[in-house]
Amino acid sequence: MSERVSEASAVYLRLKSLFTGTPARRKRAARDEQSPGTSTPFGSGRDPHGVGDVVDALAAQLGWTSALAQSDLLERWRELAGEETAKHAVPDQIVDGVLVVRCESTAWATQLRMMRSELLAHIAERFPEAGIASIRFQGPDAPSWKRGPRSIPGRGPRDTYG
Repeated sequence: MSERVSEASAVYLRLKSLFTGTPARRKRAARDEQSPGTSTPFGSGRDPHGVGDVVDALAAQLGWTSALAQSDLLERWRELAGEETAKHAVPDQIVDGVLVVRCESTAWATQLRMMRSELLAHIAERFPEAGIASIRFQGPDAPSWKRGPRSIPGRGPRDTYG
């Protein structure tokens, strides 16, 4: 009976090598040998990492560091600009490296324009990954007849007045 088992094993291995292209014994031997760069249990590089380190590495790998730094900047505007300034000026959005700050009056917008370089220096120091190149301060919204980023030149509906 042992002769049949060994003959069956030999036939199986022969057919397997014909259909897969490599002998089964070579595959098993290659699987048993580890390459020098693989990790081993209790070896170096197997220590657990903190959740913060893992999330930071994931954010860097996926390219989220700039977006996370920008949201952090918007969240910490009060401590960046100061308590009194934050009451009168609120960051609105960040578009193409430009921080848009909406001010409650034109006087506050003018005052903050004079402080632009100082604010940019603080932002570059504390949030370098945010990629802020400039700041635009806007006063309160005034009524406008313009209905979008591209409007038709001319007086439009205003030509019927007076």
